[in-house]
Amino acid sequence: MNVLRKINYRVLLISLIIIVQLVWGVTFLLRILDYSEWISSALSLFSIVVVLFLNMKEENASYKIGWIILIMALPVFGGLFYLLFGNKRPSRIMRAKLIREHDAAIPFLVQDEACVRELRISDERACGTSSYIMTRSGYPLYSDTRTKYYPVGEEMFSDMISEMEKAKRYIFFEYFIVDQGVMWNRMLDTLVKKVEEGVDVRMIYDDVGSMFLLPGDFENRMESLGIKCMAFNKFRPVVSVVMNHRDHRKILVIDGHTAFTGGINLADEYINQKERFGHWKDTGVMLKGRGVWSFTVMFLEMWNAFRTDTGKFEDFRPCEEELENMIEAEEGSFVQPFSDSPLDSEPVGENVYIEILSQARKYVYIFTPYLIIDNELQSALCLAAKRGVDVRIVTPGIPDKKLVFRITRSNYMPLLRAGVRIYEYSPGFIHAKSYVSDDRIGSVGTINMDYRSLFLHFECGTLIYGGKTLINLRDDSLETISVSREIKAQDMNQGFFASLFDAVMRVFAILF
Repeated sequence: MNVLRKINYRVLLISLIIIVQLVWGVTFLLRILDYSEWISSALSLFSIVVVLFLNMKEENASYKIGWIILIMALPVFGGLFYLLFGNKRPSRIMRAKLIREHDAAIPFLVQDEACVRELRISDERACGTSSYIMTRSGYPLYSDTRTKYYPVGEEMFSDMISEMEKAKRYIFFEYFIVDQGVMWNRMLDTLVKKVEEGVDVRMIYDDVGSMFLLPGDFENRMESLGIKCMAFNKFRPVVSVVMNHRDHRKILVIDGHTAFTGGINLADEYINQKERFGHWKDTGVMLKGRGVWSFTVMFLEMWNAFRTDTGKFEDFRPCEEELENMIEAEEGSFVQPFSDSPLDSEPVGENVYIEILSQARKYVYIFTPYLIIDNELQSALCLAAKRGVDVRIVTPGIPDKKLVFRITRSNYMPLLRAGVRIYEYSPGFIHAKSYVSDDRIGSVGTINMDYRSLFLHFECGTLIYGGKTLINLRDDSLETISVSREIKAQDMNQGFFASLFDAVMRVFAILF
């Protein structure tokens, strides 16, 4: 009975339609090939052309190698598969809408040059990283913003509710997963109360991320409560790579002066109200001050691209008096919220991680739930370790997806040989996505170390330069490592066929 209650009939119908399309398509192609050898030869020739085209493209090397192997293994169908599923960029219509809104937002994302000069004086190398983010992502550096680090979801959720209760103008939130339960019910009660007080509440959730968790009429239910609601990139019964592009961000903005982000979704396991894979370890950060404006713009870009009830960017500027009252930023501390998207060929999230590794001198501590990396990130991790940097990575002790965890573990050996230390979080599952290095630079956000986050999803993060928040992140990293099991090279011994299977999985994991 419980199983039947959880069935999402929309998902079931869509899945059946897609299966029918796939079966029909394969059957149709096989019939054609039986009928004519020249068609088979033409398709094989087309596959060769696709391989040459891939070789010419300025594309991620791991991605190209994966597709070339697939096409060589299936010379007749491989080229067609690439035509259907090989495009990493969103659909033309989605791209046009989002680029239009980002271009409209650029005039409202102005860099304070005095802030840049201040960072350059204290850390010229970090200033180069900041300049890269501003140039490629469009989001500026701020000095007048206070931050607070959260080592677990339940601590952050308590402050989220407290800050939402103070909202006077608007509450914006954008999440990959929303699930009904203790966390969402408490949040919904607060949101409904704020709507009754006249606060503008807007919500974006990812349709696929929440598909098995929310009722089919969820949007209508929220609208009836006065909460403006949008499901991002709705799943449709068409075989298309467009469904790969998900909104993986976690953003809560209150009145433009307070924001929360990190790995924490709106579901009970994220605050340990429900146990799924042991203790759920996640991290987050709160921002107060002018830096919150970047998250406000980030949300409005997404909202304005797909809704008609938009409003101008300037309408949501925070009150200057409120900002002045709350700014208590540490001297020498800077923040830079940033976004990453598949709209272009610039992997900003991956490059930020590589930048942290490349400028590290003493240590880099990393939390990630998945370790499915390309050659560039693997090389950066190995080179940092070979330079004598203490590189430590913490992955889950209890995985949420066994096959994905196997692929994660298959990436351990090259790192271990280079001197990277890898730990698995013994109490349960670690969902955090954070880097901290040398007490001077770090990142907390939504970006996993896997292909989907680095190349396919809409993501966000906060780069932090100096200050108490980094010290808190470092101390939490060391405490987490102390309760985790260190993995040694001898722990990874396995037979030939198991290693071969893992190699195949690594190649194809990066394609989709």
